[in-house]
Amino acid sequence: MTELPRVGPLLHIVLYEPEKAGNVGNVARTCAVLGAELHLIRPFGFHLHDREFRRAVMDYLEGVRLHEHANWTAFQGTLAPGARVWAFSTHAATLHTRAGFRRGDFLLFGPESRGLPGWLREGLPTLKLPQPGGGRSLNLAVAAGAAAFEAGRQIEGW
Repeated sequence: MTELPRVGPLLHIVLYEPEKAGNVGNVARTCAVLGAELHLIRPFGFHLHDREFRRAVMDYLEGVRLHEHANWTAFQGTLAPGARVWAFSTHAATLHTRAGFRRGDFLLFGPESRGLPGWLREGLPTLKLPQPGGGRSLNLAVAAGAAAFEAGRQIEGW
């Protein structure tokens, strides 16, 4: 049986108002190894030429399709009809393993210090990562990586 060609990126990882250069650099590396596209929604708490960002991303940035958006509205304007955006939050009731991810889905994460605002979560399906040991939240890069690899597992059957 002939395998159908894969169309488009595996995933899109979206960081809403990210604050820490090192986290964004690490998420960019995850995107590079997964074949995911990275979307950054302004404002950022750093500059893309920041030394910490360059150190975290290393030479992986060349393998990442990076999109910058002026704000949430500008990002929404780039979405194709039917695009699926999954918001990640510690306030969600549904585990990420129950999502049923599909190729081309968008995984949305909020800023490190406060997460996604309630007004943004309200209009989107919202997922959480399990935290059986407690704590306020996972590190942004760890959360994005865990969610992206689960999505990849569901999509590609790893």
